[in-house]
Amino acid sequence: HSQDHHFGLRINMLTPENLIKGKKDEILNKFSEELPATYQGFSLRSGHVAGFGITPESLEGFLSRTIGITSTPKTSVDWLKIPEEDIIHVINGEVWHDPKNQFSEIRSVLQGYYPDHVWKRRIAHWCRYFSGMGLYAMKRAVLRENWIYATTAFGRTIKWALELAFLLNRTYFPYDKWLYPFFETLPCLAPQMNPLLKETMSDGCCWERKIDIFEHISDQLDARMVELELVPPHSRFTGSITSGYRLLEHNYAVILKSLPEEIIPIVPLWDQVHLESFHSGYAAQLPIEQWDAVLNLTTD
Repeated sequence: HSQDHHFGLRINMLTPENLIKGKKDEILNKFSEELPATYQGFSLRSGHVAGFGITPESLEGFLSRTIGITSTPKTSVDWLKIPEEDIIHVINGEVWHDPKNQFSEIRSVLQGYYPDHVWKRRIAHWCRYFSGMGLYAMKRAVLRENWIYATTAFGRTIKWALELAFLLNRTYFPYDKWLYPFFETLPCLAPQMNPLLKETMSDGCCWERKIDIFEHISDQLDARMVELELVPPHSRFTGSITSGYRLLEHNYAVILKSLPEEIIPIVPLWDQVHLESFHSGYAAQLPIEQWDAVLNLTTD
């Protein structure tokens, strides 16, 4: 993994809120006195949470800034309001000590993946994103020779295609930086989709060919949905010269019709909204010189 910036050893120490409240400075001072500057050749580091090498933080605070709730999700709405790309911050890595099992229980529930209706609701909306806001938008932009819009739609279409592949493997997708490396490890869909995705990035791939490729990927994703019985087998559809091949929006509606009414209007959350809220507070409280140092900015 990258060691070119902000690299170093750091351990998250999560405690109940009542144990750390009012004692954090005392704990940090003790760590500062006792911890070495390096361990096995690696420097200890600080991060967004105060602490050098070990960052003591309330469990409630950590959960609030990642998944937005401080307990296991109880309802379908709870599940749909968790930003998918931040779940890995809770379930990855190892827990070394958790005598009350509070954090381990939350991890265990999340590691068990989405309840069936929640999983289907997320797939439905990603069909909408990929087909309606991605492939269709790209088709229309190319017809109008709006190359900036075509390019932004192209990038979104790739991202949503990758994320749909994760959903159809019943695997949480990570945030953008790790999306493609983790995608390559998926047992289903990645082997078929990857050569096509690589072709879209090649110098000789024209816009019409890019659209053809995503239409083919639509068929691959659709076939997986049929295999998983998310949609019934169907005859092949034909797209339109002006609208393109909006197959996965057909699947969007089919899946929605199979879901409980109460979750149909709930739009699944994926973006890091809770982390961004925390980050805004972090940036605002730092002296600007310290913030510039975090950014590796220097003046002439």
